[in-house]
Amino acid sequence: MGPVGDSPRPDRDLAPGWHAYGLGLGLVVLASLLGLALQHWHISANQVLTYLVAVVVAAVYLGRGPALLVSCLSVVAFDFFVIPPPITFAIPGPENLPTLIELLIVSLVISSLTTRLKTQIAQQQRQALATQALYAMSRDLAAAEDLPAIIQAIVANIGQTFEREAVILLPASTPEGDFKAYPTENIAWLDAQEKATAIWVREHQEPAGRGTDSYPQAQAHYLPLRTAQTNIGVLGVRPVTPGPYLTPEQRQFLATFASVASLAIERVRLAETARRAQVLEATEKLQTALLNAISHDLRTPLVTITGALTGLEQNTMPLDDLSRQQMIRTAREESQRLNWLVGNLLDMTRLEAGTLHIKRTPCDIADVIGTALEQMGSRLNERPLTLTVPATLPLVQMDFVLIAHVLINLLDNALKYSPAGSPLEISAQLHGTTVEIAVTDHGPGLSQEDLERVFDKFYRASPTAWTTGIGLGLSISKGIVEAHGGQIWAQNHPTGGLCIHLTLPLTAPPHTFKKQPCPTF
Repeated sequence: MGPVGDSPRPDRDLAPGWHAYGLGLGLVVLASLLGLALQHWHISANQVLTYLVAVVVAAVYLGRGPALLVSCLSVVAFDFFVIPPPITFAIPGPENLPTLIELLIVSLVISSLTTRLKTQIAQQQRQALATQALYAMSRDLAAAEDLPAIIQAIVANIGQTFEREAVILLPASTPEGDFKAYPTENIAWLDAQEKATAIWVREHQEPAGRGTDSYPQAQAHYLPLRTAQTNIGVLGVRPVTPGPYLTPEQRQFLATFASVASLAIERVRLAETARRAQVLEATEKLQTALLNAISHDLRTPLVTITGALTGLEQNTMPLDDLSRQQMIRTAREESQRLNWLVGNLLDMTRLEAGTLHIKRTPCDIADVIGTALEQMGSRLNERPLTLTVPATLPLVQMDFVLIAHVLINLLDNALKYSPAGSPLEISAQLHGTTVEIAVTDHGPGLSQEDLERVFDKFYRASPTAWTTGIGLGLSISKGIVEAHGGQIWAQNHPTGGLCIHLTLPLTAPPHTFKKQPCPTF
């Protein structure tokens, strides 16, 4: 689609060049010669029609001024060449005068109506082009999802429609009240004069610059970008090559473009504000959940440890060796629990920051499972435990400490979500180039919704009387397993309970852990 205004314009019709008047004179001469050729038929009506055709042709192709000239000259030529005696301007009888007057009136009416019709057609064509251009811009803006895409769509459509460079100036967050200019490739010509013009437009909310009375020496024509709610910024358009000013009609259409662009930019900003509000709300909820969980789960072991140590220190009542050992064991288990909780928080922090380093060495799965069971200590004393680990399993390239930590989290989860005294099962088997480990409890299992979210941060399934924790263990386990290039998932066991599976590749895959970039707002 070409630039708006390519079709004939009314102002061009009203001010044609001298060549158009010359062509009009040529049409009269041509009509006169054709009329002389028809004289042998002695039918003057045909000669009249030749002049009327010349008037219509002049009105359609030459404009209003040449058409009026052709109308007047046609009357004179008709009198000179047709009305007897020929080759004179004499009007011998009064009956010929009405003919000349009627020819003049008909010629003027035809030229006027033809010119008006031509003007209306040209205006409708321009309106159709403008509507098409506005629709194309609205379509591109609707498809854009962020500010760079919005600006690219605005600049591209203005360049295609008006054959001009466009620059969008948005307020910068500086005390000086400066602008941020977009796109960067169109701002080389933004000198102090141009910026002063843009600042004036922003302050007065009126167009200025090239082709206006305000700052006419500027290279670009500037318009305010504003909506009903706020002032967005300033739009500047600059001709690629020196050329005519924008016509009033083009300025009006450019103002429409600016209004649509303002709404698109405001839409993106409002969407970004809403997204930030959602992120802030989600962050506040996570912080609240984390603080509530930590305040409870940290206070419980601290109170137990403090009470045990205080009782041992004060020795206000006689304690036998068994009671003393029980208090020491309780304090040690609670301190281990506290250390495990803090370790989970630190691991999650390293996972989020992308600083968790995997130190892979060939490890025996049986040794890793044994280490995890040993660190669980007395918490497994009252649980029947079934181990199914073939002795023929090959060594696996993994971080021994981190995978042991994963198994501890899985066992801790199984203890929380299964009744006391119910059995636990740990199995390992080889599947092609991976080793699969499964930890199964015999609790109530999980709903479909819980299965889909069980590895989310700070998510806890439906609480029971024996559940504690802050909902980080499984999320950390997922991060560690995926950092090894493996997978982890949960499913309900056919006989009841929950089974969590994880797979580890026998060899370390390349680039299995990448630091995720932090979001910017």
